[in-house]
Amino acid sequence: MFRAVADVLRQIGGAVATVVTLPFRALARLFGGASSTARGRGV
Repeated sequence: MFRAVADVLRQIGGAVATVVTLPFRALARLFGGASSTARGRGV
């Protein structure tokens, strides 16, 4: 019984962590791409 509850909480925690980190990962990719293109132009 307790193991099932712990598994559910772990799954919820993993889902929340994924949802929270996704925007930051997208922002990092955005800024990383912008800085790399600016560097590629020789600015």
